[in-house]
Amino acid sequence: MITPAFELTQDPDFLKIVIKVPYARASEFDVYFEGEDFKFYAKPYFLRQLTLPGRIVEDGREKASYNTDKGTFTIRLPKEIPGQYFEGLDMLTSLLAPKKLRSAKPLVEEIAASAELSEEEEEEFDWEIEQTPFKDGAESTLPLQCPYGFGNLRSGVFQRLQDELSDVIDIKDPDQTPVDERRRKRLAAEAAKFEPDHYLADLFEDEAVQHVLKYKPWWVDAQKRMTALKGESHQDQDTHTVVVFSEEEREQLRKFTNKSYLLDKRSRHHVYLGLIDILLAYCYEICVNEGEKNVESSWNIRKLSATLCWLESFTSIHDVLVSFGRRVLCYPLYRHFGLVTHALNDTVMILQLGKAAVLKCLLDIHKIFMENDPAYILNDLFITDYCIWIQKAKSKKLAALSESLQKTTLTKSHIGFELEELEVAAVLVQEEESMLKAAGRVSRQQLPSSESETSDSEESSSTSSETEGSDSDEPESSTSEDGEINSVQDALQEERTAPLTDCNGLRQGTNTSTSEVSDEKSKVSLQSMSPPGKLIEELEKQMHTAIRLSEQPEGLATPGCILLEQEE
Repeated sequence: MITPAFELTQDPDFLKIVIKVPYARASEFDVYFEGEDFKFYAKPYFLRQLTLPGRIVEDGREKASYNTDKGTFTIRLPKEIPGQYFEGLDMLTSLLAPKKLRSAKPLVEEIAASAELSEEEEEEFDWEIEQTPFKDGAESTLPLQCPYGFGNLRSGVFQRLQDELSDVIDIKDPDQTPVDERRRKRLAAEAAKFEPDHYLADLFEDEAVQHVLKYKPWWVDAQKRMTALKGESHQDQDTHTVVVFSEEEREQLRKFTNKSYLLDKRSRHHVYLGLIDILLAYCYEICVNEGEKNVESSWNIRKLSATLCWLESFTSIHDVLVSFGRRVLCYPLYRHFGLVTHALNDTVMILQLGKAAVLKCLLDIHKIFMENDPAYILNDLFITDYCIWIQKAKSKKLAALSESLQKTTLTKSHIGFELEELEVAAVLVQEEESMLKAAGRVSRQQLPSSESETSDSEESSSTSSETEGSDSDEPESSTSEDGEINSVQDALQEERTAPLTDCNGLRQGTNTSTSEVSDEKSKVSLQSMSPPGKLIEELEKQMHTAIRLSEQPEGLATPGCILLEQEE
């Protein structure tokens, strides 16, 4: 037989049950209901036992219809007490539980203990665990295996899963590590992991953080809808209109095996505080990824929750907040204290919406862990049990828990990393750097103006001196230049007309002498200030030397040439 998919809704007078049976015959079905029991059969579907949160009655107003297009039966059943509000119609796992298993009372109990149990259920729930005096290790014998998991009901699991241990949790050998030692090791690991530079970078360059803080998850709209319904009567407030479960989530609920949990008062405290820790990590993940899942989603949730990562058992709400704040500032990509307070506000909002909103978040965490290979172990240890247990939890307890969480304050001084001192030092450094930059800009602005003034003065002085020098020396320079030009022209005319002979008495052309004379112009100009006679003699000596050197192929002078040169 197949358990069909079903959905329950209500109005003030009727309970409506929609059952999906696409492969059933509409002409062959049976419906049974009486009091709190409801049963449905249409081959091959069988809804064996549906235990309702309120009583229904058969008085002729009941009605059933079948939609052939959708393949669904819709059954309307009148309430025994008109206007009664049926709570927990979305808790499908709890509704499918047999009636005899809906109580978690122990099988063996003392006589007259039931009265004490009812008083404990009605008393104000204190979220602080009782302090017990310290006992020396020699006096108290530790158990062979330390418990962990949901309500500390599991032990010995990681002895069989040593290969997956390092990928899921940070603690080594949890089966032999007591709670106090786990806490000491966790605090030491967080202190070693904290990086002041990363924290200050996210603090002062927080554009990305401010962007993700603007994201509004689904529970914000649900909170607005619930606020709008506060003015209506309690009977008209249907949780289905505030928190809506998808068909996939309903399928998850139908697959869970119903369980009952025997938890003492201390274990119940651990369960509620662990729930806060897990929801805080989940709210951080939803915020930074803006509701989108990625490969880091599983890592973020289990790394930020000490309950999942270190198998921690907390003793107060404040300890939960301090642990979460420390881990946010040590491990993820965005390490900003604003994300801690934002996740805290979101968790309060989820708890105020009731157990339907909490269950929806737990189902999402269950799906994330199921899609990650090593993290599925945490579903077996924590999340599956939380999904089943929360459906039977008292709404009054969740309301008290949200109120206590809202009243608990968390400041940076509680974290323990000297955050305020780091921020003050960083602000001082920023102020010094800004002052130095401002001084540098002022000096660079003054330097070009002073240099321009100096260059202008130098240019004006040099211009005036050059003008005065040129005016005073102009007559003298013009006279000397005329004399020099006339003397050089006379010497060149004589050299062109005079015949040139080499050392063998052969006459040479004037091309060589002309080229050599042009090469010696610079030397002649240096002697232009000497008298004209000396200038001609010097010029003749240079010309004879040049002719002699050009006619010797080996660069050596014969005795005859030397003698001829001396005679000349």
